[in-house]
Amino acid sequence: MAEKIATREAYGNALAELAEKYDFVVLDADLAAATKTGVFKKKYPERFFDCGIAEGNMMSVAAGIATTGKVVFASSFAMFAAGRAYEQVRNSIGYPHLNVKIGATHAGITVGEDGATHQCIEDFALMRAIPGMTVINPADAVEAKAAVEAAINFVGPVYMRFGRYAVPVLNDNADYKFEIGKGIQMKDGSDVTIIATGMMVGMALEAAQTLEAKGISVRVVNIHTLKPIDKDIILKAAKETGAIVTAEEHSIIGGLGSAVAEVVGEGCPVPVVRLGVNDEFGHSGKVPPLLEMYGLTPANIVSKVEEALKLKK
Repeated sequence: MAEKIATREAYGNALAELAEKYDFVVLDADLAAATKTGVFKKKYPERFFDCGIAEGNMMSVAAGIATTGKVVFASSFAMFAAGRAYEQVRNSIGYPHLNVKIGATHAGITVGEDGATHQCIEDFALMRAIPGMTVINPADAVEAKAAVEAAINFVGPVYMRFGRYAVPVLNDNADYKFEIGKGIQMKDGSDVTIIATGMMVGMALEAAQTLEAKGISVRVVNIHTLKPIDKDIILKAAKETGAIVTAEEHSIIGGLGSAVAEVVGEGCPVPVVRLGVNDEFGHSGKVPPLLEMYGLTPANIVSKVEEALKLKK
């Protein structure tokens, strides 16, 4: 059984560890205990700034510090970082293309009991639409740490999405390599491809096992960078397997499914079946029942694959 760690935990630990090697500062909006930036704060209090419950102001402060040449991490819940502070992220960080890294935690419906107001399922759509914004959604703790280091070394604004819910560690193999804008083939197959992001990558691998037992050869691709998206790995999958299912803990509007459909539609039209939240808000509740309610399960991925296979010519 794979170890389970929330990517927000990995984010906080990565900041504290990488601060010995890199010169950056961290800003938070009165949520350091929840976003796990408090781990960094405890170790480097002189490099941490609590901006209070004023997320828009925090993004503007981050932009100002970035103009001095510093790498800046600005953290809050995804709903506030991408939603409440959208205008400041767009105009103060995106427009001047500043070196601000947004650490957005508690994304998706797996915030559970916090309910619809805090379950941000629109952040990919919002951040993808900002010119020059890089959008990253790690699948596990290993990938989360690697993404933080990659963001530090990347010049320009980066939006990183982290979850509250503990997910299995998938990328603990010695040859794992993270590269911004490059997808990772987790498993080869010839009949259909499941392209997943974030916590859905683990579910995609589970679904693939079920499908293999039925005699269906399944390829699984992890897209950790939604923008710039890896067109090559997507088009290769489209050409070689002829059908694609996307899986994301996000609205099916404007997220991974939309991005993949755009690539496939322009480069190699094949059936694309999207699995995500279907144009509705979240609900308050415990995570497992919520995942069942929204169909974000390995069993539903299996159903979507069977649907995609029927559409193949």
